[in-house]
This record gives sequence, C-alpha cells and structure tokens, in this order.
Amino acid sequence: MKTFIVDAFTNEVFKGNPAAVTFWDEFPEDKLMQNIAMENNLSETAFAVKLSDDHYNLRWFTPGGEVDLCGHATLATGFVVFKFFPPKTNKVTFTTVKSGDLTVEKKDNLLQMNFPVYTNKQIEVTDAMEDALGVRPIEAYMARDLLCVLPTEQDVETLHPDLEKLKQFDGLLTNVTAKSDKFDCSSRSFGPKTNVPEDPVCGSAHCQIVPYWAEKLGKNNILAYQSSHRSGILHCELDGGRVKLSGEAALYSVNEVNI
Repeated sequence: MKTFIVDAFTNEVFKGNPAAVTFWDEFPEDKLMQNIAMENNLSETAFAVKLSDDHYNLRWFTPGGEVDLCGHATLATGFVVFKFFPPKTNKVTFTTVKSGDLTVEKKDNLLQMNFPVYTNKQIEVTDAMEDALGVRPIEAYMARDLLCVLPTEQDVETLHPDLEKLKQFDGLLTNVTAKSDKFDCSSRSFGPKTNVPEDPVCGSAHCQIVPYWAEKLGKNNILAYQSSHRSGILHCELDGGRVKLSGEAALYSVNEVNI
C-alpha cells in the first residue's frame, strides 16, 4: 500500500504541515488506522475511500485519536488526487462523518477548501491561561478549540507554553493569535490532547481564527501566517457560514507500507 507524504500550505518541502495520505477500497478497522497514524507520527494521517473520480470518503487520525476536522490533511489528500488520480473536474468532494461534505478545488496555483465556520463564544481571560502560556491574553474565545488573542505578534512567535497545563483547558486545541504587520494575522496551534505538541500549520484552527479577524479588521479576506518553526501561509475568505482556505502543497515522498 502506498503512503504519500505531503507538506501542506507551502510550495517547498520541509515547510508547511506534513500529512500522510492513504487510499483504501474500504475503511479498515479503527485500531489499524490508529496504529498507522501512530507509526507515521505526523500530526495527521488521512484515510480516503474512492467513491468516484471526484468523490471520496475521508477520515483523519492523529497519533492520539480520530479528529472531526483537519484542514492540512484534506488539502494534502486533494493534492494527491489531482496529481496521481486526476478527475475530469477541478473540484473533488470529500464526504466526512463528522464535518459533512468538504471540497478541494483547483484555483490557479492554489488549492481551495470549503470548511464550516466555528462560532466563537467569548470567555473570561484567567490567571491559569497566563500561567500556561507565559503571557496574558487580551481576549479569549471558545469554539471547538480555545482561542487566545495575545498582545503582539512577537508574543505568538516566541511562545513556549506549558503543554501539560494546556491539557487542563476546555477545547481540543489551544490556538493563539495576534495582529501581524506583514500579514493580517499570525497564529500557532497546540494539541497536546491529541499527542501533537504543536500543529505546524492548522487549517481547522482557521475556522475559528478567520471569523475573529474578519470581524476585528472589517474584511472577509484574511491572509494568515502560521508562525511555527516550519511556518505556512493560508489565503482565507469568510463566506457566510463557511471559510474558504487556500494554499499550496509539495510532495515529499511516496512510500510502500507493509501491513
């Protein structure tokens, strides 16, 4: 069985967010998918089942378990489909159990995904947040994930959070963000609950980050930068109850897996 390793939200290898992509006639047992994700030891492994040339079922597993939505692994799967199994159209639909139908569409040199918006609920900034992050957020919001807005872009870039303390917070991930000078916003995403200390470039996090900055900046098109050590750029558009996330991808490897 082939496994494709793709760096998403970048046009060069060793940048962006690496994801493993696998294709199956039908989904294997959950235990096997979990073991494969643990063995790959990337933030996500995508499992795709072909329904037609432009339609697949899709699931995602981290080393710590299955997740309900993953942007970079969806982008990576779309990239592999277009490169190795090209459909007759410029759009591929991925049907998921927990997030409905998602699409990846070719837009010139970018691949554009269409994801659901997360509804942010503002919550109190606490001393525990400051203790875990090492800097006091100026605002905090809860959706699927916890979003902490930090005072400066430098605070985001130099952050060294206490991952064990982050596990005590509600939400699957802890996302931090601040206004950026070069981009509209800068962010980082931490997922110790999923055995992913830091997700280098997190698409699903921007289902929460983009609505926040669209409201704050008064515009629907957001150029977002994920300032992890690998870094990545996301071209984002808020479109009603959906977020369009666009980026590039680069193929790192194609491997034969023996199971």
